[in-house]
Amino acid sequence: MAEGISVGKLNPFGSFGINDLAFILLIFFIAVIIVGLIGLAIFLYIQRKKLKYTIPLYKKMGNNTIRVATYKARDFNISMAGDKLWYVPKAKKYIPVGTVQTAPNEYTHFEREDGEWINISMPDIDEKMKQFSVKYVHQDMRAQRISTSDILESRFKDKKSWWEKYGHLVTHVIFYMIVMIGLVVIFYQWSDIVTQTSQLIGKIESLQETMKTTGVPKEVGVKPANSFIPIISVLFYRSKKDKKIKNGKYS
Repeated sequence: MAEGISVGKLNPFGSFGINDLAFILLIFFIAVIIVGLIGLAIFLYIQRKKLKYTIPLYKKMGNNTIRVATYKARDFNISMAGDKLWYVPKAKKYIPVGTVQTAPNEYTHFEREDGEWINISMPDIDEKMKQFSVKYVHQDMRAQRISTSDILESRFKDKKSWWEKYGHLVTHVIFYMIVMIGLVVIFYQWSDIVTQTSQLIGKIESLQETMKTTGVPKEVGVKPANSFIPIISVLFYRSKKDKKIKNGKYS
């Protein structure tokens, strides 16, 4: 007789426990949050790139015209024919498209008394000074420039460069390093120098003994002032003795 099929076997999630299901839901929600954050970052980046126009806003405050804020604006299409305005999100204001640039993608605006923003350009200061007959070099301005120059010179005259401060120390260190290296080399080679000196003294002593046995005159000897004289004397004496023996005159 065939076994009956239980309800638990028909449930595909019957093998999952509560803990397993909670873990799966946790992973799902974490993935949703990560994807949402990535999408939000992309959206904010795109919106930021759309704000490609910089609008410095000037306004008259008292008797002076000052800059009160700097805004960013983006295009806002108002028709299918390409007509558009500029929308300033921070000020929540729609303004006409600017035509006068004061810098790349920068359109300076001035706010009038009625609150309207108008696109302006920077005035020609040279032309204004010529119109009002303002001298370019004024005595007070020149005196102020000379005074400023004197103040800067007095403040920075004692300021020395790095080499002026530490140059003598660097040269002394290099000098002592060279001296120490030379001393190390000398001490390292000192044993060889002593050995060579001992060999030289031994050769000189053997040479003197040879001169005594061959009968070299006493006035011909090894002199420190000229070490080649004994060798030349021995050679000359031997040559003279050989000639006498050859001629039968030497006894």
